[in-house]
Amino acid sequence: MAVLSTPRSAVQLAGKGTPIKERLFQIALLASLALALIFLVALLAFVLAEGWPRIDARLWENMPSIRNPEIAGAQSAIMGTLWVISLTAVFTVPTGIAAAIYLEEYADKTRWYNRWIELNIQNLAAIPSIVYGILGLGIIARTIGLGFSVITASLTLGLLVLPIVIIASREAIRAVPPSIREGSLALGATQWQTIYRQVLPASIPGIATGSILALSRAIGEAAPLIMLGAVSFIRFNPDGIFASYTVLPIQIFNWISQSREGFHVLAAAAIVVLLAILLLMNSVAIWLRNRYQKRW
Repeated sequence: MAVLSTPRSAVQLAGKGTPIKERLFQIALLASLALALIFLVALLAFVLAEGWPRIDARLWENMPSIRNPEIAGAQSAIMGTLWVISLTAVFTVPTGIAAAIYLEEYADKTRWYNRWIELNIQNLAAIPSIVYGILGLGIIARTIGLGFSVITASLTLGLLVLPIVIIASREAIRAVPPSIREGSLALGATQWQTIYRQVLPASIPGIATGSILALSRAIGEAAPLIMLGAVSFIRFNPDGIFASYTVLPIQIFNWISQSREGFHVLAAAAIVVLLAILLLMNSVAIWLRNRYQKRW
């Protein structure tokens, strides 16, 4: 009996010690989350309180002004942001999904060039955004000759977030159970019919979430666009893909750099508008995810 009691005591001690460690780990995680939320709420409250006097129709109806902050607005920056991010989505999302389908469903993992592609996609996702700005300036703007236009900015931002879209789409496609593919193929469907009618609909929640989060990163980028002629003072809206433009991050940076307090209030109000656009985009991602999760 004495021999048997020793292991039992050890098990009891281990059983008592493990929940304590888990509880401490949970407390540390919750404390980290609470700290991050506190800083986020404090930042949002400060920006909202600072920009509240100028969150009115003047902000999105008036054009920028370099002299009078009372009549200045951000209409050209808001429209330029919508133009750039819309074209970025058109260029990036279909290309990223197609690349993910190839790498997950068609590519032979034993081929060296497929492994090379996967390695480079992982590396491209970690490259600083200013490098993409230099790439867009040297190749898209000058070599191809598209100039400092909306399409140049969209293609550059598309290259910036394309690896993120590919990685997120691959993870979503990989998460589809193999039984769905096997059942579709067993019923006589071709590989493309299986992908189009079964795999893609089941992976839409993950693809939509990853794509919109990638576009949310693109909408806040300023460093690449400084290289691409997103000048800070434009008093007209873009009228095509080859038009000049400005975007909200550049306009905010310009107002912050001014010495007059009225422009700082305008910058805070523009930050609120930018956050509202980001919130709308993420709300769309959540809606798509919930809708297709219920279906599947």
